[in-house]
Amino acid sequence: MSNPKHTLFWMSIYLFIVSIVCALIYAPLHSAFQANWVFNTLIISVLIIGIAISYRQVVILIPELEWIASFRTGDSNLSIKQEPRLLKPLTRQLGGDLKKDRFRMSAMSLRTVLDGIRSRLDESREISRYMISLLIFLGLLGTFWGLLGTITAVGNVILNLSIDGGDFNKIFGELQAGLLEPLKGMGTAFSSSLFGLGGSLVLGFLDIQAGHAQNRFYDGLEEWLAGVTNLVDSDSRSDDILE
Repeated sequence: MSNPKHTLFWMSIYLFIVSIVCALIYAPLHSAFQANWVFNTLIISVLIIGIAISYRQVVILIPELEWIASFRTGDSNLSIKQEPRLLKPLTRQLGGDLKKDRFRMSAMSLRTVLDGIRSRLDESREISRYMISLLIFLGLLGTFWGLLGTITAVGNVILNLSIDGGDFNKIFGELQAGLLEPLKGMGTAFSSSLFGLGGSLVLGFLDIQAGHAQNRFYDGLEEWLAGVTNLVDSDSRSDDILE
């Protein structure tokens, strides 16, 4: 079966490259972050949590593979090891005897076990997919929040603009000062979109890598079970019982 540590290596390489790019453009990123530090802090926090979840999806495969390796080699200490989480449907089908290198299982039981493991793998990815959508949502929320502030600031500039007295230099100075607030609102809007979409891009790649690791784990498990299991058809079993 494929080693999940290879996936962890490529995920770490990708994050290292992203960190280098962020370090090279630190100055504009810092300015964008300060434009709306509340929303951007929340977005970065969600990004960090999402990265941890993506790594966890791959890390939890390691003890499952170790359990399979111990089972296949007939390790005498297998019975005292912690019961695997993802492979729990398989251990329940095998019962208490976990030292056999070959076992009997009907085709329906094998499919039930594989379906249960697949559902557990899919369930573990739901949170990471939610985190990706949450980053996009927070980016859009910050965008609309900034645009709302921009519209309000532009309205205040128009209402406070006065041409009485005919001093156009003074009028232009007031207009110039009043337009600073709408520009701050635009900075808030675009900075949130920048961090939200950028974070979703990072999590999206990590989720793809985690999905590939899980698919390789499932495919290897399916091939192993199909090759090592003595499939027993339910009809033939009934005939043996009647005889």
